[in-house]
Amino acid sequence: MPAAVARAATTVDDASLIRAAQRGDAHAFEKLVHAHDEGVLRLAMNLLRSPEDARDVYQEAFLRVYRNLHHFRFDCSFHTWLYRIVTNLCLDQLRKRKVRREEAAVLPGDNGPRDRMDSVVEQRADNDPQRRLLSQEISVRVRAVLDDMTPRERMVFELRHYEGLRLRAIGDVLGTTEEAAKNCLFRATQKLRVALGDLA
Repeated sequence: MPAAVARAATTVDDASLIRAAQRGDAHAFEKLVHAHDEGVLRLAMNLLRSPEDARDVYQEAFLRVYRNLHHFRFDCSFHTWLYRIVTNLCLDQLRKRKVRREEAAVLPGDNGPRDRMDSVVEQRADNDPQRRLLSQEISVRVRAVLDDMTPRERMVFELRHYEGLRLRAIGDVLGTTEEAAKNCLFRATQKLRVALGDLA
């Protein structure tokens, strides 16, 4: 089945499930959650890089969908509406982390919060020590740049490069224009290029 046909079929199925759930059909709501739960968890995990935070966002996102589904009016796709909820929750988490990092930075003798990615072992480069060292250096710099990006820049960068969304869809998800998303992505990419300049 071509991708466009599959998307259209999903949209039709979503519409019928949403209408049934809006009428109080709990089974329809469960099917709607099941149809989108993997995508929501993957998005939250890609954006937050923390299984615990991603699960919290996942639960909160579907709780908000349940509470607000009766307001859904089909003026955008359910996917866009749902991703907007998830990205807003992730933006809140990223902002809280930034505040916590800044607060932790002023405490004497404290190394600050640890990034869980520090404990992930790079398997592919193990056979070549030089490649492993370069890979680790790139990972450290990418993490540092992502941490220094504004929450919106990071969100746009991750939605584009990890979720594969087009700029127009990113604009829809973030409630902004395609042009604003494009400018934000450009700023984020420039920061990454500067950080990786001598390694490229």
